[in-house]
Amino acid sequence: MERGTQQGERRRVLELWLDAVTLDQAVARCAAAVERGERLTVGCVNAAKLVRMRRDRRLRAAVTGCDLVLADGQSVVWASRLLRQPLPERVAGIDLLLGLLPEAARRGQRVYFLGAREDVLRRMLAEVGRRFPDLRVAGARDGYFSAGEAPLVAEAIREARTDLLFLGMSSPKKELFEQEWGSRTGAFVVHGVGGSFDVLAGEVRRAPVWWREHGMEWLYRAVQEPLRLGPRYLTTNAQFLSLLARELLRGTA
Repeated sequence: MERGTQQGERRRVLELWLDAVTLDQAVARCAAAVERGERLTVGCVNAAKLVRMRRDRRLRAAVTGCDLVLADGQSVVWASRLLRQPLPERVAGIDLLLGLLPEAARRGQRVYFLGAREDVLRRMLAEVGRRFPDLRVAGARDGYFSAGEAPLVAEAIREARTDLLFLGMSSPKKELFEQEWGSRTGAFVVHGVGGSFDVLAGEVRRAPVWWREHGMEWLYRAVQEPLRLGPRYLTTNAQFLSLLARELLRGTA
C-alpha cells in the first residue's frame, strides 16, 4: 500500500519507501526547503545499494531516515512498475545536482562541495565555475578525512554558512556522514552525489543518454573498469533480480 506525505506520494518497492517525484519536482522541493529555512536530506537508491541495504543495517537506517528518497537507478523504476507501485521516472543523483546548481545560482544560495581527491575537486570546481559563473561557492574540501575529523569538517561547513551541501563520497560513507553530521553542518539541503564530482572533473565518463534510458549505465561503467566493477555488478544485479522475482511471486501467491 502506498502512503502519502505532506509533500507528495511514496511507493513501497522491495520493502523500501521511495518518493514518487520527477526530477523537476525534486529540484523544486530542495530549492524551496532552502528558501523556507527547512532541513531536507536526500537519499538515492539504485539496484546495488538496495541489495547492500538488505545486509547493512546502518546504511539502511541512514537512507530510510532521509526526507527525500529517490530512485537513482532505472532498474528500480522498472521494478516499481512491475510491482504496481509505479515511480514516474528515474532521478539520478548527478541529475539532481545539475538541476540544483543553476537554481542555487539564480537564487543566490550558497553551496559546499565535500568529497573526491584534491586534484579531482579542483578540476570539478573549475568546471562548475565555467558552467555556472554566478554560483556562490561557500567552500569545498576533499573527502579523505577520518571519523575523528568529521566534527571539524561539519563545523567548517557550518561556519561557511552553507545552504546546500553536496557529498561526493562513496557509500556508505556519504550516507553515514549525512545521518550523523548533516544537521551539525547547518546546511538546509544535504545531498549525497556519489561519483558525480569525478564525472564533472572529467575523471570518469558518464554513460550516453541511450544507455541511461535503457538501464544500461552499469554496463557502460563496467566496460570502462571491467576488473573492478564487472564482478560486482554481475553479483548485485543477480541478487536484485532474485529479490524482485521473489516479490513478484509473493504477490501472485
